Amino acid sequence: MGAGGSAWKRAQEARQYERELREQLRAAQWEVRNWEAASEGERQVAAKLQVLTRRGWRLLLDRRWPGTRAANVDMLLVGPGGVFVIDVKNWRHAPGTAGGHLTAGGRTHDGEIGKLLRMTRTAENAVTALNLSPVAVQPLMVFAGRSVNAALGTVRLLGEREVTPALVAERTRLRPADVRAVADHLERAFPAYESTAAPARPAPAQPPAPAAPDDALFDAEGIRNAALEAARSAPIEQWMTFLHPGQLALVRRNWSGPARVSGPAGTGKTVVALHRAAHLAQRTSGRILYVTFANNLPRVQGTFLKTMAPAVADRVEFSSLHAWAGQFLRGRGIASRLDGGKAEDAFSRAWTHHGRDTVLAALDPAPGYWREEIDYVVKGRGITDFEEYATLRRVRRRTHLRRPHRQAVWALYEEYERNLAAKGVHDFNDILALALDEALAHPGSSPYTSVVVDEVQDLTLVGVRLLHALVGDADNGLLLVGDGQQTVYPGGFRLSDAGVDVRGDRGQVLRTNYRNAKAVLEAALAVVAQDSFDDIDGTPTAGRRDVDLTCGDGRVTKVAAATLAEHDAALLAALHALGPGAWPDTAVLCRTGTERERYRRLLTRAGIPAITLEQYDGRPVPGVKLGSYHRAKGLEFKHVHLPDHDAPAAAGQGDGTDDGVARERRELHRSQLFVAMTRARDTLWLGTVSRP
Repeated sequence: MGAGGSAWKRAQEARQYERELREQLRAAQWEVRNWEAASEGERQVAAKLQVLTRRGWRLLLDRRWPGTRAANVDMLLVGPGGVFVIDVKNWRHAPGTAGGHLTAGGRTHDGEIGKLLRMTRTAENAVTALNLSPVAVQPLMVFAGRSVNAALGTVRLLGEREVTPALVAERTRLRPADVRAVADHLERAFPAYESTAAPARPAPAQPPAPAAPDDALFDAEGIRNAALEAARSAPIEQWMTFLHPGQLALVRRNWSGPARVSGPAGTGKTVVALHRAAHLAQRTSGRILYVTFANNLPRVQGTFLKTMAPAVADRVEFSSLHAWAGQFLRGRGIASRLDGGKAEDAFSRAWTHHGRDTVLAALDPAPGYWREEIDYVVKGRGITDFEEYATLRRVRRRTHLRRPHRQAVWALYEEYERNLAAKGVHDFNDILALALDEALAHPGSSPYTSVVVDEVQDLTLVGVRLLHALVGDADNGLLLVGDGQQTVYPGGFRLSDAGVDVRGDRGQVLRTNYRNAKAVLEAALAVVAQDSFDDIDGTPTAGRRDVDLTCGDGRVTKVAAATLAEHDAALLAALHALGPGAWPDTAVLCRTGTERERYRRLLTRAGIPAITLEQYDGRPVPGVKLGSYHRAKGLEFKHVHLPDHDAPAAAGQGDGTDDGVARERRELHRSQLFVAMTRARDTLWLGTVSRP
């Protein structure tokens, strides 16, 4: 083909596509002449939307509004992009937005926005019978004869010219069968005044004479570009649209105070949390804070929410707890001097002078256990008085500490605090404590109407108190989501210690696993079967819990190698067997960051692209995901590989420590391993290196 030939061919294809669209528009204009629409404006808009019915959409016109005496809904449109409740306006004056109000002709028309939102609520209620999430139902106000592209809260304002391209550009939510089912259901729930359902079949073979050659309100190029862009976007996951009835009920529930959603791994707790955040943002005008402990999860969860509910994404703030607390202090003008390196040195010096040669060394000569005692028990619980610590029940800490041991811990803690003060620095716990003091000193000054906390079991008691202080016991204010069995950090707490009461129906448990194949879940449960635990609400819980399964059998592959080199070769062979097409939904999870780096180099040398979980933000990437067990929290993958997963050092074996310390280490390792294993949906690969 000569120079410019390919461009000429694309131009011809574009012109052909535009001719087809114009023919479809003329046919649609002919069809709507017979529709009993309420106004000429509705007929104009309906003609534009009728084009979509050739793309698998269903258009319902002039429907009765259930629950009212005579009110109607102009249009209901159901298609791959979801459900759209459409109110058509044919105003003399151009619409606009000012100060959060809908305006036209020098007057505000907020009542029209309120009416459309009430219609949308009715549609949301109607589709709950199909387990359709509220995020899939969107209100549109379309202005006949106008060019508009704006938004007021969750209501999108579009002109007649803009509406079709905007709808074509919507990412896919519903499959063709879902479109039919939802449209049929809405057709029954919103009866027609007359026979006003727009036909979904092609127009008659002999349409009327062509309209004027240039219809200024029909943007063929815009529709074409929107269609191409939508085609490039992969369909979003079904959990972003459909929920189990039990999950949907929790998303839409009106909670009369703090609430908690718990349940075993794979039961959709994070799904509920994300949909709940979107639901609250749709219902309120305030900001929503969505917090978790790990610093990589907010990016991923923010991407998910932006995909499934773009209209409210800017009103939900995602952050890790420590990052948010630091920003909160800066916003209040409170100085904080976080320095991890200097804090580590402050503890090392304290251990040298007030720990290494004390009774603590007889229980565990390594300083790590005692640093955890200070971080998660003393400072994590906000304890500043020795007598309180002396009688404290140390949740999830198995090592028995008599009074002399606790006195030694307290002396170590006080020396550590003196060293921090001398260096003029804070540690992470100090940042949370400062933020809590500020929040308690100025109650009612929080900018948030609701706070959603994911993986709450990984927070400290001070962290939970801080988030509770932002919204108190307000209705729908605080939602805590998590599972005590999936704790990956030492220590623990009870919600009652934080002053959070979720007794009664404000504590809900999910019991159906939607993620893991049977073989995967059985292998993971076998790891923690003997490890009973106290959940954060104080409920004693067995390690092996009853879970209802919804997935298939799956596959677990166990590979035992004589050497690390043989083990790594087997891992690479397993990844190559999956092939590049499966790598984007594959993860290699390691016990530590050091091991993660070693396997990153291994994969790179083998030509397998990889992205670390610290870099991953939830958008599709072509490579394998690579990270630690801790960073995998809250994520899931079709295929998960755990190299050298049962190394003795990681499990706290053979280190010569006291039985209590060793038992605690083993339990914590099993909990972390359980979390990593349950990230797998279909296949799980477990590597072992034989050691003498």
